[in-house]
Amino acid sequence: MKNIISINHKLNNYKKKNIKVDGDKSLSIRFIILSSISKGKCIATNILKSEDVISAIKSIKKLGIKIIIKKSKCEVYGKGLFGYSYKKNLILNAGNSGTTARLLLSVLVDAKKKIKITGDSSLKKRDMNRIIVPLKKFGVKFKSNNGKLPVYTSGSKLLRPINFYEHLGSAQCKSAVMIAALKTFGVTNIKSLPSRDHTEIMFRHVLKVPIIIKKKKNYELIKIKGLNEFKSFNYKIPGDISSASFFIVLTLLSKNKSLLIKNVNVNPSRTGIIKILNLMGAKIKFINKKKYKGENIADIFVRSAKKLKSINLSPKLNSSAIDEFLLIFLVASKCNGVSIFKNLSELNKKESKRLNWGFKILKLIGVKTKRLNTHGIKIYGKPKLNLNKTYIIKNYLKDHRVFMVSVIAALSLGGSWKIHDSDSYKTSFPAFIKILKNLGAKINE
Repeated sequence: MKNIISINHKLNNYKKKNIKVDGDKSLSIRFIILSSISKGKCIATNILKSEDVISAIKSIKKLGIKIIIKKSKCEVYGKGLFGYSYKKNLILNAGNSGTTARLLLSVLVDAKKKIKITGDSSLKKRDMNRIIVPLKKFGVKFKSNNGKLPVYTSGSKLLRPINFYEHLGSAQCKSAVMIAALKTFGVTNIKSLPSRDHTEIMFRHVLKVPIIIKKKKNYELIKIKGLNEFKSFNYKIPGDISSASFFIVLTLLSKNKSLLIKNVNVNPSRTGIIKILNLMGAKIKFINKKKYKGENIADIFVRSAKKLKSINLSPKLNSSAIDEFLLIFLVASKCNGVSIFKNLSELNKKESKRLNWGFKILKLIGVKTKRLNTHGIKIYGKPKLNLNKTYIIKNYLKDHRVFMVSVIAALSLGGSWKIHDSDSYKTSFPAFIKILKNLGAKINE
């Protein structure tokens, strides 16, 4: 059958293995966007060559920026803060990438002509108002489909600094305001709930732009002084912890296995899944730790868990693991006891309604679950869970994480699986299937 994979065997082959995962997607997209407004030639090694990153590259090239992709590196020839070429009737397609769409809107605040930003059918269902509302305050004009793509944007000649409260805990929203502030005269002030801080780190340690960050107990204050050109830079992109997480959970749920995942970005704002899994009985360690341009890098060591325990998770950890909750739910299905997760409305604003899909997958494999209001889930773990039926996953809007967690469920829990839209993983992790096969997985494509 076309575009369907079949898995009928647990993964039994590897006992001690070392692997590397693809480059960090968040850093790859930020490199493309920020290098394009630098002054000169920037080089990134280990850039992620996924569909999401390619969408960012294609869009920036349409703005007159030269980008060359080679085997191990990406070269971007930046033209400065105001170096883009704005053609008539320009259309930029972000594909499936919310990060690309939102950061493009932020970097186009000075666009001299109207530009259309669009994406695939899944991305067109996602909220862009969280970016449109603050960017309007800078003086930018927008026309949209009720806050959804396609969005038409035209910039302002007189961009003004703003004061903005980011109350969603969205790194994309915070980053969009920060990038727009670079093109603005004066100081922009942001009060933000905790979220990923890659953009702040790149501003301070890579671009050297004037930025002040004050971390408070429940929020952070950011000040950015605009209209400061920055020089070209080079960047070695570490492995993506979201990609590594699939192999961490696979090892954790399998028997007699250990795995070392090398050179991974372990930024504290991204390691929520490690903290949560260790609270559930895992013993995951960071070794060979080092700093690179403000980011924390390490090798991750994980071994099979003999016993996993349930968790009543504090919502304070949600933002640092927001992309990994489907995997966390899968681990909870094998725990001893009842796990509770709350305040996860953000999951249903992703590529698919992931909270709903987590509920569906657990029901499908026979795990008792209950919804808590509309934004939480209670999972009754089954430590001896061992699947032997046929399971079909389809109609999930080609959400790469739904696809990949289904593959991990098949390889760790057993059963006969047929998973549709088998190219979904290529939006974020092109090497996913290849690495699994190198570990001994039997996957029929």
